[in-house]
Amino acid sequence: MKSLRAMAALLAYPDEELLRALGDIRQVVCIDIHPLLEDLAKTDLPKSQERYVELFDRSRALSLHLFEHVHGESRDRGQAMVDLAQTYASRGVQVAEGELPDYLPAFLEFASLLSPQEAKHLLNETEDILRTLGDRLAERGSRYAAVFAALLAAGGAPGLTRPVAERPMAGEENSPAAIDKVWMEEPVTFVDGPQPVRFYAKGARP
Repeated sequence: MKSLRAMAALLAYPDEELLRALGDIRQVVCIDIHPLLEDLAKTDLPKSQERYVELFDRSRALSLHLFEHVHGESRDRGQAMVDLAQTYASRGVQVAEGELPDYLPAFLEFASLLSPQEAKHLLNETEDILRTLGDRLAERGSRYAAVFAALLAAGGAPGLTRPVAERPMAGEENSPAAIDKVWMEEPVTFVDGPQPVRFYAKGARP
């Protein structure tokens, strides 16, 4: 499951360690992700970090915290966090200090420790979130979209529904406010069926 660990690293905040690992990551990820690797390699690290923050930290629509897209700010989110942390603990895994268990890179790190079948089931649980995030990144012309397409493929799910734009969306439609409006208008739906970790839409109950 080296590819899942590699994709977890790519979706984390870029740092010097990531840059040093790009050659190794290239060996285990699909070719569609290579343009992102090349972009990270040739872009100054502060610029890559700024871009990452703009994409994933300043817009709820592209948040890498899974339960943001499921429970929002509802109280159900807290219990979901506890349940997910307990699932990690049942396999002897604990998230880094200060990190939330629903952070996608942490989730993928955990999946990489499971058997291929278990990891596939776990990815299937988040299929709709992954596709929604990937489509939104594709609309913005972000090469990070390829990572989400690869995660969908790893779970055996259909790929993104939107092609990657040739360039980022411009003007008002590319603003965090506009993207958040899309997030509010297009709720995420979820795959049914028993899985090792369950994600439920807002207001839903098991």
